[in-house]
Amino acid sequence: MISMSVRYTSVRRVSTLTEVINKRLKPELNSIHQAGTWKNERILSTSQSSHIKIENSPNELLNFCANNYLGLANNSQIVQAAKNALDKYGAGLSSVRFICGTQTIHKQLEQRIANFHQREDAILYISCFDANAGLFETLLKEQDYIISDELNHASIIDGIRLCKAKRLRYKHKDMSDLELKLKESFKDNNNDNIIRLIATDGVFSMDGTIAPLPDIKRLADKYKALIFVDECHATGFFGKTGRGTEEHFNMIGKIDIINSTLGKALGGAAGGYTTGSKALIDLLRQRSRPYLFSNTLPPSIVASAIKAIDLVENDSSLTGRVLDNATYFRNEMEKLGFKILGDNHPICPVMLGDARLASQFADEMLKRGIYVIGFSYPVVPKDRARIRVQVSGAHSKADLQRCIDAFAEVGRQLKVIK
Repeated sequence: MISMSVRYTSVRRVSTLTEVINKRLKPELNSIHQAGTWKNERILSTSQSSHIKIENSPNELLNFCANNYLGLANNSQIVQAAKNALDKYGAGLSSVRFICGTQTIHKQLEQRIANFHQREDAILYISCFDANAGLFETLLKEQDYIISDELNHASIIDGIRLCKAKRLRYKHKDMSDLELKLKESFKDNNNDNIIRLIATDGVFSMDGTIAPLPDIKRLADKYKALIFVDECHATGFFGKTGRGTEEHFNMIGKIDIINSTLGKALGGAAGGYTTGSKALIDLLRQRSRPYLFSNTLPPSIVASAIKAIDLVENDSSLTGRVLDNATYFRNEMEKLGFKILGDNHPICPVMLGDARLASQFADEMLKRGIYVIGFSYPVVPKDRARIRVQVSGAHSKADLQRCIDAFAEVGRQLKVIK
């Protein structure tokens, strides 16, 4: 008689939520605390401005960590435009645009954006993160190439991950390396129906550096590549009339695709967009998933953005003030011995290196009435911690000097400067 043994396959037990929390989440949270990179969110009890208050504190603070480059986040004309839109158009559309979610002001804003950038058309998203998530997957196929600066914003990186194109990364602002990557995209590939897309921030948000667009354009023309630029930290205030990095280099209209935000200089609320050729925008309306499956931008935000563009186009002094302030701050800080990264831009990273030091430095600045934040890994590379100061056109010279004096005092206390 042949005996038969029955084999039982053990079923792997599924972890309960409590086990996941205790075995994985809590240890990871503890490691963040121990590394000194825990990010506390301070709660504002006022509108966004150059002078703010935070919850549970009676003292007014000078705000040097907002993207409120032109000081328009609480501008009375913008606030009134938003209120008027609420009365006329309601709180929101309760829908995506292709179903029942487009109003006249959405089309008006898209045309204003296209005109502002001197492009054929534009498409609105709920954020520029969504605009970056919706572009690459829609435009690029498996045979295509995307060549990206290594310091591009997280939203560009995540957007690239969603597409099936071949990915190459070049060293930050290194044109020799960009050319090597462009050459690499031609290896063993004779297909003429290939898109090569160079992707870069116009201004890099953590370093305040400016993409060398003329050199990128030269290489793009040489290798028949397209150029995509994220202009979130340039639109509205960089360049003579606020048209961004391409205007800074006298290149308006020479970049193929621009993505940017309404949530920084242009009112500070929310919203993003892509602007470029009509054919590209038409394709995004048909295929871009964040556009097709996200609710329409609220009409109050649309109206405030239109008003913000009005103000930028009608007041040429707005852009001049913020850049003058940035130059003054950078020069005075460097005289004290601080290392400031970047080009002449309102993003002024004060380099400290150590994550704990950056956090401690920010806390000491807060005690002196200066609201700044320490940036550390994973927001910036390890051992590259910093205080990212962001200068606004709403800051007075007295505001700037008070901030500089506080940096000097804390810098000497913590032995960062002599």
